Amino acid sequence: MTHGPVADSTPATSDTATVRRALAQGRAVVLPNPAPLTCVVAATRPAAVNVAKQRPAEQAVALWAHHPHTREELADHLDLGPDAHRLARRLLTEELVTLLAPLRNPHDVPSWLAPAAQDGWTLLFAARWQPLAPLLDDFPLLYVSSANRTGHPPAPTPADAAPHFAPHTPVLTAPTPLASGSESPRRATTTIRLHPDARTELHRHGAQDHPHPSTEHYLNHLHQTYRTGPAA
Repeated sequence: MTHGPVADSTPATSDTATVRRALAQGRAVVLPNPAPLTCVVAATRPAAVNVAKQRPAEQAVALWAHHPHTREELADHLDLGPDAHRLARRLLTEELVTLLAPLRNPHDVPSWLAPAAQDGWTLLFAARWQPLAPLLDDFPLLYVSSANRTGHPPAPTPADAAPHFAPHTPVLTAPTPLASGSESPRRATTTIRLHPDARTELHRHGAQDHPHPSTEHYLNHLHQTYRTGPAA
């Protein structure tokens, strides 16, 4: 199995209908994000995400909790108090981190959540770039991972992703022009572990914590911004 770019691949497409059709068929697609985030691979089937990334089909993936209905269903399965629930929502929808949240009953996880559950925790992503909203609204339940093949870094832009994924995995170009020039390098999302008492830990460095001088500074930023600031 090759881990390099796909030979003679087609370029990224601006045809949203092609991407919507692939998702409806259970296939994976690559979708863009605004800076400073990289592209993601998404599908209605977790195995499709993993196969597109050339890794074991059963590997855990993140649940893309971009839709209010999905987040509402999810709330009943998280071991979070009211303050921690509010913090989780804001971290996911405003800070746009990837979140590790504790499961209320790790031995009784519904089938739709199981692919994102491991060792008593679930992995969540909820960034919802407004230009993609008409597409995402048609698929409230999606699974997602960073857009990279095994052994390669996440693709910053659709143009970077296309040689690795197209044509078997449609790559959607950005609906609006992506900024360039002076912007910082794109990175995969920071991953935060959120405990039942609303305590936070940095699980993986990424785009959101990168501008901060230390992990402690970033976690203090989260506390000051999302626990003491106005409710969203």
